[in-house]
Amino acid sequence: MNIIICGAGRVGFTIAKLLSEQGHSITVIDQSSEDIQKINDSLDVKAIVGKATYPSILEKANATETDMIIAVTRNDEINMLICQIAFSIFKIPKKIARIRSQDYLNPRFTRVYNKENLPIDVIISPELEIAKSIQRKLEAPGALDNVPFADNQIRLLEILIKNDCKSINIKFNELTKKNPKLEANIVGISRDDKFFIPKKTDYVEENDKIYVIINSSQMSETLEAFSHSEKISKKILIIGGGNIGFNLAKNIEETLETVRVKIVEKNKERAEYLANELNDTIVINGDGLDEEVLTEANLEEVETVLALTNDDEDNLMVSVLVEKFAKDKKDIEDKRTMALINKPNYSLLQSSLKIDDLIDPRMTTVSSILKHIHKGTIENAYTISNGEYEVIEAEIIETSELINKEIKNSNLPEESRIGAVLRDKKIIIPRSNFVFQKDDRVVFIVKKDSIPFVENIFRLSSV
Repeated sequence: MNIIICGAGRVGFTIAKLLSEQGHSITVIDQSSEDIQKINDSLDVKAIVGKATYPSILEKANATETDMIIAVTRNDEINMLICQIAFSIFKIPKKIARIRSQDYLNPRFTRVYNKENLPIDVIISPELEIAKSIQRKLEAPGALDNVPFADNQIRLLEILIKNDCKSINIKFNELTKKNPKLEANIVGISRDDKFFIPKKTDYVEENDKIYVIINSSQMSETLEAFSHSEKISKKILIIGGGNIGFNLAKNIEETLETVRVKIVEKNKERAEYLANELNDTIVINGDGLDEEVLTEANLEEVETVLALTNDDEDNLMVSVLVEKFAKDKKDIEDKRTMALINKPNYSLLQSSLKIDDLIDPRMTTVSSILKHIHKGTIENAYTISNGEYEVIEAEIIETSELINKEIKNSNLPEESRIGAVLRDKKIIIPRSNFVFQKDDRVVFIVKKDSIPFVENIFRLSSV
């Protein structure tokens, strides 16, 4: 597939890297000669310095032969204009735009996005996606991540193995025997910064991060099997009332009635806006780094603190202050802390600062975009391990070569693992003798190098 990416920032760079490694023909456009130089130095793609809103620049990028354009510049209006020009002049079939402004995302105005008006096929809102991602984490306490598939009937959980886990050093085939009613499948392990798909004779170790595909109805049972018995936080404090904090609070109000939220926002005008727009959320105008403000927010009673400001350093410092507060107040339990971090190097500080979870907006945005790129009957995709692997949901149709084949006799790549299958409203955790049938919805993990091959297996046509 020929793809043009407009914007060579962190998101644009990551998308270009992943897609080029999957065999797509990629061209990146950006005004910054410095960012384009980084692309040229690091990736095997075509890179052009210039404005992507100029038809001559798009023409230079071979837009007439392009299958898809992805506009991820820092400016919403520019992204919109790129899609308009891509459609009106070059007839590019698929157009994806990153849109941040809440006004553009207002449901009352979305009718503008169509072929007659503003021809954007897919709108990606990082703030909305990140807010949804955080809420999923809150709904699965004890899990580092919680991703829905198959209309929420199947889930991917990322779980940290702590030293008190009763499943440590037990081989997976024995683990299955110990939990016969558990509909779960461990499809990946991250250990010492290396990711691998485990074998039956492997086992989990302390500090492993395991990736488990489960029946959604057994989320709590799965977490308990790995010694996580945390409860959903009823009292949450958000530091930073930007678009992410606002959308998260709004989502919680609408879906989690028993949860109470407070937001600390430094900007007075923004705090007043939040107070007017939110119904059940308490808004405090103040600095989240001020201990007096944290005391006013009743930090002692709060169970989870989310640092979601636009400043990485502030988010890290908030987490440190919360840890200090809990240490000084020896009679209260530790708080769960989550911090939004844009600079990847800061992830090295997570352990030393005792932050429970770091939120990477880049990979959330990248996952949101990549799921719209795959061919065939692939309906959903989620990127893990910095893009090295993807968890994919696909439907088996009558032209698929998997029809009536057992897993052990299928042509699936070695670096892949079937996690779960939805068949006739029933969740199946398949074994090697499982036989695929038409209309099965399959959730599986696969290494990025094998994604084109997988797309072919789940192709729409035998031609």
